[in-house]
Amino acid sequence: MCNSLKKYKSLSIKTRTELALAENIPQEYRSYMPVDQWNVVRCYFARRADLTPDEVATLIDDEDHVVRLCIAKRNDLNKHMVEKCVLDEDPNVRHAVARNILLNDKQRELLLKDIDELVQLATKKGPREIRYRQRPGQAKLIK
Repeated sequence: MCNSLKKYKSLSIKTRTELALAENIPQEYRSYMPVDQWNVVRCYFARRADLTPDEVATLIDDEDHVVRLCIAKRNDLNKHMVEKCVLDEDPNVRHAVARNILLNDKQRELLLKDIDELVQLATKKGPREIRYRQRPGQAKLIK
């Protein structure tokens, strides 16, 4: 195990969570956040507006549906990632992607027929621009 990973693993969950939201994450720690053992760290990190394509690609495959739904709202997904969200087994992820501006007509039609009524309702509302928030000292986050 490399020295920076040892240092990262020695950080408390609270510190890791604060780092996931921090405006500037030390580069030596950033690569560990998309694969952190704690869901809460990955969830907070997944909401960052400044994720790299590699970070998004890692998080879209996360086992936790909350992490995936944070990613489903993004407008920098590729076609494969949008399709993955549309076909996700978890209705919360499908609900999150239902208003994404990247949906094509076929995907929108599929979500309009979803078994979950809330997914159908969200899809009927149509595309919505991403909303952001940024608290002092924190990164810009997707709501």
